[in-house]
Amino acid sequence: MKTIRHWINGSPTEGSSTNTQPVFNPATGQQQAHVALGNATDVDTAVQSASAAFESWSQSSLTQRVQVMFAFRQLLLEHEEELGRIISAEHGKTIDDARGEIMRGREVVEFACGLGDVLKGSYSDQVSRGVDVHDFRQPLGVVAGITPFNFPAMVPLWMHPIAIATGNTFVLKPSERDPSAANFVAELYQKAGLPDGVFNVVHGGKDAVDAILAHPGIEAVSFVGSTPIAKYVHQTATAAGKRVQALGGAKNHAVVLPDADLEFAANHITAGAYGSAGERCMAVSVTVAVGEAADGLVEVLKRKAHDVTVGPGDAPGTDMGPLVTKAAQERIENAVGTAAAQGATVVVDGRGLKIDGHEDGFFTGPSLLDHVTAEMDAYKEELFGPVLAVVRVDTLDEAIDLINANPYGNGTALFTDSGEAARRFQRKIKVGMIGINVPVPVPMSYYSFGGWKDSLVGDSPIHGPEGIRFYTRPKVVTTRWPRPTAQQAAAGFAFPTS
Repeated sequence: MKTIRHWINGSPTEGSSTNTQPVFNPATGQQQAHVALGNATDVDTAVQSASAAFESWSQSSLTQRVQVMFAFRQLLLEHEEELGRIISAEHGKTIDDARGEIMRGREVVEFACGLGDVLKGSYSDQVSRGVDVHDFRQPLGVVAGITPFNFPAMVPLWMHPIAIATGNTFVLKPSERDPSAANFVAELYQKAGLPDGVFNVVHGGKDAVDAILAHPGIEAVSFVGSTPIAKYVHQTATAAGKRVQALGGAKNHAVVLPDADLEFAANHITAGAYGSAGERCMAVSVTVAVGEAADGLVEVLKRKAHDVTVGPGDAPGTDMGPLVTKAAQERIENAVGTAAAQGATVVVDGRGLKIDGHEDGFFTGPSLLDHVTAEMDAYKEELFGPVLAVVRVDTLDEAIDLINANPYGNGTALFTDSGEAARRFQRKIKVGMIGINVPVPVPMSYYSFGGWKDSLVGDSPIHGPEGIRFYTRPKVVTTRWPRPTAQQAAAGFAFPTS
């Protein structure tokens, strides 16, 4: 059985530790590989490699860095099918869904290809007599990313292209549940002409994470995952003097008003709730049905949920694959049982699903819960699975109050034909990313991604303009070039004002 190794200084590396963890195919339930679990020594080796590479990479021309990004972007396009199958085999999502995450990640690479315009500084002429001022931004040094299992290609691609294109070097610690995508991307970078040591991968669990957070050679850490771990990462890394991006969990609501087209809304909510088996931080996990929309909406959602085709991610026609682990499957099915015990109506029950030929796979079907209240666990907890809860309210303002009272503020959506309602919603809602008739409002790469409240720890969203700011620091230069005359102007002792 193969062992997935680290990627350090341009080649696969065994590492100093002999510890490994099994990697499963979620569709079969069978182990298909081991992944090496790195420790502090392995992290230090990667940082030393990245630090050495930074000396030359940070001094390379912007043109050189952008040319690497253009080549890398083309390789991602050419190898999309292969990378998609790697993701599907370890995560369980459909190959089409895997292609979609690669495409959204590739958009950040395309943004990085245009940094020549974004990185332009400013210049002020004659701010004082014979004095000019300009500014520019420089890379930080070695930076790191700690990324989750649910998007093994896309979320890292939200980080390292911008970091690398701005002149930093990068150490990635991907999820140990689906680690192969990171190594494949490392190989593509090498083919694109990226110098050895600029991009490194260290696999592992908490030991590797803690080593990254504490290492004095790492200037900044980017993290995406659950809120409790985001808080831990932010607290630990900032205490060590690092910059931190820490994106946490979510409980995303889709509000449906009575004037909405219920077929349209239900189609998009169903895809947003059950796509990727609900294992998305932007998944729709709560539908807020307003007034008379409720009964009709639940009926349409019920029909749509029954129409979802569940199966292996590489099977043609599959809409939803398995969950990533057996533990995740059990947790989701227990959550449906708890919801029923707490008074929710189980309209569609996805528990106990078996797929012919894949009986040991980690499958559960879509579940639809009605009459859920804000006091129930199905509402309060981030389930991270294919469970859609319906909460009924009387007015749009009640829906807004419900969402604003939730501790998470990642994404939300409103389905309506009313421009007034949409404007009121988007101005009053305390959520970072909003969709109007769009269920999963992930911004384009030239905007930044980040929620409010417990969905973002600290104040640093990811990619887009905020990504540029995060991976660089500014310098402001004030210059004077006096004429070489015998009569020099005397320096004043008072603070200069003109």
